[in-house]
Amino acid sequence: MGQSKSVFSQEELEEYQDLTYFSKAEIVHAFERFQALDPEHVRQNRHASIRLATVLAHFPEIRVNPFGERICKLFSSDGEGNLTFEDFLDMMSVFSENADKDVKTEWAFMIYDFNNDNVIDRSDLTTLLSKLCGAESRAPPEEQISEETMKEVIDKIISEGDLDDDGMLSYPEFEHAILKSPDFFGTFRIRM
Repeated sequence: MGQSKSVFSQEELEEYQDLTYFSKAEIVHAFERFQALDPEHVRQNRHASIRLATVLAHFPEIRVNPFGERICKLFSSDGEGNLTFEDFLDMMSVFSENADKDVKTEWAFMIYDFNNDNVIDRSDLTTLLSKLCGAESRAPPEEQISEETMKEVIDKIISEGDLDDDGMLSYPEFEHAILKSPDFFGTFRIRM
């Protein structure tokens, strides 16, 4: 740990602390976790970008997350999922226990808006459910939900969350639904 502390100046640590939900010690720990993903590459250049495939292979919390690739792509500066330390720190900060509920809600909306059209529509919900418990999930085929069940679940989500009856969830509608699910915030995290 002593080696990692010297990687950052006090000014850098203070700036990272101001921009995240982390203490200086947690920032150093985050760097250690980042460096562990590709030790030789990061040791040569602390500003290195770690490839998406490496992150998915060596970061268990992301590897097992059905949205892991999507999360990395949203947080990456290049949009391809390759992460610099600052990208990684931003991601870890949003998924930390100390992150503000509004920040978590905003990022959850972006993660679930798969077609990037600033609403969560039937297409997004189909992708979401498919990744969680359908054909794109890791569940055995006999445990995956059927297309009919998926349609019923989507209809229920839309009927309960779509307050303006336009057939989709805007950010305020999504936020309203999430705030009614307090357990969501306990699951939207990655432990350091």
